[in-house]
Amino acid sequence: MPTFINDLPLHVLVVHAVVVLVPLAVLGAVTVAVWPAARRRYGWLVVAVTAVATVAIPVATSSGEGLEHRLPRTALLEAHTRLGDDLLVFVAGLLVALTAFVVLHHRATVVGRRIQPADHGGPGTAARTAAGPPRVLAGVLAAVTVALAVVAAVQVYRIGDSGARAAWADTHYVTTGTGRSSG
Repeated sequence: MPTFINDLPLHVLVVHAVVVLVPLAVLGAVTVAVWPAARRRYGWLVVAVTAVATVAIPVATSSGEGLEHRLPRTALLEAHTRLGDDLLVFVAGLLVALTAFVVLHHRATVVGRRIQPADHGGPGTAARTAAGPPRVLAGVLAAVTVALAVVAAVQVYRIGDSGARAAWADTHYVTTGTGRSSG
């Protein structure tokens, strides 16, 4: 993988996919886990976004490793690298938990639709068919999904903050003018 494109580090470009897609996946996963209407409507879309976010992470870390070898070693850079290497575990875990949750919900919905006309149970039939172990499993998967989403969100923030500190810590800005706004 090239380290630079038109003299701009590839990592700086690629990392934006992670910075956008992981928080989007986090928000979608939490929404799908706690809101049944969103789960029915957007469950598979959120799984797809989370899958793309998961694939973007190794691309970002790989491009970052190429850049890392061209920069002086600092404690800030090492902290950023260490944090970046951990993100894939959390987002991949989120993908697995979310996918299992959506699959379980989809199966319960399909079973509920097949049973509903025969027993004339009305809207609550799908919920009744999901009682017992599948319902407990759904609750556990929802909790794991939310927990991994929170951890992934915190980790993305920490990685971004450490990357900004590594890139900009030695930069000192000079203000022009007196600091007063004109007008």
